[in-house]
Amino acid sequence: MKPNLSTKLLQLSQRLEELNHLLSAVDVTRDLDHYRKLTREHAELGPVVEFFHAYQQTEQDIATAKEMLADPEMKEFAEAELLDNQTKLATLDIELQKRLLPKDPNDDRNIFLEIRAGTGGDESALFAGNLFRMYSRYAERQGWKVEVVSHSEGEVGGYKEIIAKIMGAGAYSKLKFESGGHRVQRVPDTETQGRIHTSACTVAIMPEADEIADVNLNPADLRIDTYRASGAGGQHINKTDSAVRITHLPTGIVVECQDDRSQHRNKAQAMSVLAARIKDQQMQAQHAQEAATRKSLVGSGDRSERIRTYNFPQGRVTDHRINLTLYKIDFIMDGDLEELIQALSNQYQADLLAALAEPVA
Repeated sequence: MKPNLSTKLLQLSQRLEELNHLLSAVDVTRDLDHYRKLTREHAELGPVVEFFHAYQQTEQDIATAKEMLADPEMKEFAEAELLDNQTKLATLDIELQKRLLPKDPNDDRNIFLEIRAGTGGDESALFAGNLFRMYSRYAERQGWKVEVVSHSEGEVGGYKEIIAKIMGAGAYSKLKFESGGHRVQRVPDTETQGRIHTSACTVAIMPEADEIADVNLNPADLRIDTYRASGAGGQHINKTDSAVRITHLPTGIVVECQDDRSQHRNKAQAMSVLAARIKDQQMQAQHAQEAATRKSLVGSGDRSERIRTYNFPQGRVTDHRINLTLYKIDFIMDGDLEELIQALSNQYQADLLAALAEPVA
């Protein structure tokens, strides 16, 4: 184990002892927010320190086995023990490195999912509808809640654009690698000669900001317009200015929301989406500086970058970032994304481990 990792683990072990002492205090629950913070930290550190203690014990067992090698009667037993413990130590070393990887602070947050039709006209809008169903079905499998914030329907179905909030534990950690260009190759229903068409949509996954104040939205930077909602919704929605459009002047980001009958709720939803978009923009700028570590997964980070192709005639889905092809397109379009998501997560973790192993200059 590298000295810097060993030092870090010793510090975490000492911190866990300190937390045990703090949590055993009689008045620890007097400040519930502080108590929750301590228990959360304790729950995160406990398994890491447990593995570290197992690592230290295995090192001692190896040292004991080496001493036993000098005894002719114990040599065979000592050699077997030494081999077993050396294998165990290597496994524990890798596990500890994984557990020391920096945790994405957004992993446990809810997300805003944005899908926009791109090249391909009506077929692209239909594919946007397919993608929304795919993510909705995946969310359903995870026990998450999906709430449509705003949408613009395509002329023959699907969506020109749809924004939804997905609420559930670990939503961002699971779906954060889905941002980018999604391409579809298939024969549209309107195609009379059986020709394969290629269309595309862009997907954006943005973590929900804890509080709008975190993004520092200055009221002077906002232009808020209200207007009458269009489309279905009954008499009330069409007779009042319930729809809301918010423009963030410094960035030019525009958010519209009209799916609720209440102007107040539409404004609140629009502000949440705006905060998430600004946060996402800030994260994209930060990630650009970390491109060397994350390049295999996010590439340039450009939304227009093609990350995945869905080829219906061949029944395959290919993720171009990790060169993974799965011949199970029907299952994937029905929300069975776990194999794809796990492969992306594993590659990301491998990249971080490789970076962790690089010598510090």
